[in-house]
Amino acid sequence: MKKDLQAHLDAVMTYAALREEPACLTDLRKQALAIVDTLALPKIERVRFERWPLFEINEATLQGESQVEANVPSFDALADHPLLVQQDEVTVFEQLPQDLIDQGVIFTDLFTAASEHPELVKEYLMTKAVKLDEDKLTAAHIAFLTSGLFVYVPKNVVIEQPLEALFYQQANNPAHFFKHVLIVGEENSEFSYLERFMTTGEDAVKASANIIVEVIAKAGAKIKFSAIDQLGEQVSTYMNRRGYLMRDASIDWAIGVLNDGNVIADFDSDLVGEGSHAEVKAVAISAGRQVQAIDTRVTNKAKHSIGHILQHGVIREKGTLTFNGIGHILKGAKGADAQQESRVLMLSDQARGDANPILLIDENEVTAGHAASVGRVDPDEMYYLLSRGIPKAEAERLVIRGFLGSVLTAIPIKAVQKELVDVIEGKL
Repeated sequence: MKKDLQAHLDAVMTYAALREEPACLTDLRKQALAIVDTLALPKIERVRFERWPLFEINEATLQGESQVEANVPSFDALADHPLLVQQDEVTVFEQLPQDLIDQGVIFTDLFTAASEHPELVKEYLMTKAVKLDEDKLTAAHIAFLTSGLFVYVPKNVVIEQPLEALFYQQANNPAHFFKHVLIVGEENSEFSYLERFMTTGEDAVKASANIIVEVIAKAGAKIKFSAIDQLGEQVSTYMNRRGYLMRDASIDWAIGVLNDGNVIADFDSDLVGEGSHAEVKAVAISAGRQVQAIDTRVTNKAKHSIGHILQHGVIREKGTLTFNGIGHILKGAKGADAQQESRVLMLSDQARGDANPILLIDENEVTAGHAASVGRVDPDEMYYLLSRGIPKAEAERLVIRGFLGSVLTAIPIKAVQKELVDVIEGKL
């Protein structure tokens, strides 16, 4: 860290006092600050990110000084389903239908939740899915946290409409963008959640983002999680999304990693309950001189748990994209199933792609497999399309859309599916 511990501690305590934040958050900050300099960085295979500006802590932010105005769609353009909008550290819009409030659903910013529901936040915040002492980045995350979201769906509650969160980072704001999303689905709950991280505005300056998403799925819960990441070229990002799945719970992940800046990401699912099931689908695009590294891991800790990983990526120009897929079946997880597929499509001679499958099997009577490939557009597919009179550019676009289609179809909102297609085609 660039400043000594005491200086950071003073800034954090000032920030906490100005916000009148609950003790449960301030206590976590103190714990993290006490150990952050003793922890190592996480290990991301084949990517050297140690010199990335991931620890750019802006003291103005920690003094509660918001430097930007909200930049969000007009209210008449916003949808009528559960929705939260944040601009940097400020929540500018929040809506939840009364019928869901009456059923006990909580959908609000993390600091409000910590004030109004401290027992829930304290029980789940960095206690199950992600621990604050895992590494230097997780500790720094909670120490300098500025905003976030808390979602809580009670037992047996089924929500038909998707819960949607929009997180905007203003391009000309140098303040660090440290955000935490905590999602808890109680027993037999069912819901879909969509989040988008976006950089908006002009005159971009360098900034750092440290984002952690925790999803706790209790027994029998069924959660569909979708995300579209579009942070800007000047933003260096650490993204950690982690699922903690109990007995017979399921999480379907559909993630589009479409940032323009350098990214390291952990997409992990811990299958701790018998019969738990995680499906992870991710697409990524790298272009220019962009470097992206994505570790996707499923750990089968329980009997008859199922973890599947599907990752497809496209690289243009001098971009770099690394997929590390890790399937780990622990001792005692008999009947577990771990499968993964990582494929990278390169559109340039100067692009670099890696697809690294890793299987760690510590038990017998299990099913496991992997597939990985790095290559160019299939000439047979191109020939077929060209022979039907389709122009080359359109033919290539169709091939790429088909290559990425498995994730596109998993997005629960049709309008967002279209938006994701438009973003992908814009980047290509």
